[in-house]
Amino acid sequence: MSEAAIAEKDLGNAAYKSKDFATALAHYDKAIELDPTNITFYNNKAAVYFEEKKFEECVQACEKAVEIGRETRADYKLIAKAMSRAGNAFQKQGDVEKALHWFQRSLSEFRDPELVKKVKELEKQLKEAERLAYINPQLAQEEKNKGNELFKQGDYPTAMRHYNEAVKRDPENAILYSNRAACLTKLMEFQRALEDCDTCIRKDPKFIKGYIRKGACLVAMREWSKAQRAYEDALQVDPNNEEAREGVRTCLRSNDEDPEKAKERSLADPEVQEILRDPGMRMILEQMSNDPGAVREHLKNPEIFQKLMKLRDAGVIQMR
Repeated sequence: MSEAAIAEKDLGNAAYKSKDFATALAHYDKAIELDPTNITFYNNKAAVYFEEKKFEECVQACEKAVEIGRETRADYKLIAKAMSRAGNAFQKQGDVEKALHWFQRSLSEFRDPELVKKVKELEKQLKEAERLAYINPQLAQEEKNKGNELFKQGDYPTAMRHYNEAVKRDPENAILYSNRAACLTKLMEFQRALEDCDTCIRKDPKFIKGYIRKGACLVAMREWSKAQRAYEDALQVDPNNEEAREGVRTCLRSNDEDPEKAKERSLADPEVQEILRDPGMRMILEQMSNDPGAVREHLKNPEIFQKLMKLRDAGVIQMR
């Protein structure tokens, strides 16, 4: 390694720390002229361009650093550093996909824990951006209509595909989850149907079909007590709804299980037991017992909502 080149690099580093980027760049160029095989000089030059917000030049310097590093079999950490900086340059330009490409290349050289976290966060952001870009309520309505026609014809698997697409296109529309739940019930995928019913209810507690379809799904599962509670919840929304009234009557006629035995059976459910063992949920239940109004705030959390619905259906708690 040329001592003169190292001296130029050191002068460049001093200028860089003083934010005299033009001088720093001149010294790094001189160092490269004296020793064009040292990856560090190119990395340092890229750092100057990055600070100057000359991101295209930064990427070019990084690419040259990687090329030189490969040719000279440089330390893999130095190659990873060049790739990571190129990723940072693309991220600053708002090109998340190219940034991720370079970050992933960097991780293939050296698995820096901080960069691993950064990549996971960027992947999450990219996925969310793609999801939001996909939302189109008009197309969702078209898909729902196609699903409804196929549902009427009894072609439930094909209807399901359209309902899935509708939900992706308009994920905040409670009605779509209700329609898909009805289709899932026909396909005898009861657990998934119940999840869609609960999502529907959470997104629009006043949409009565969410409760009625939940009741219908539970009836199909012969879960009479839980179905009755679903229909009773529907009657809280509309006391005159005949479908909900008939649902309650059907459950009362069909349910010959002792209430205590039903509760005992529900408490034996491993999922219920796990919820009751959770210290956070126990604190929430205690809070609800002291302040019934506190439940409204907790229902805003989808995970807690699902757990509370499970406990309610098991007869452990009562909610109105």
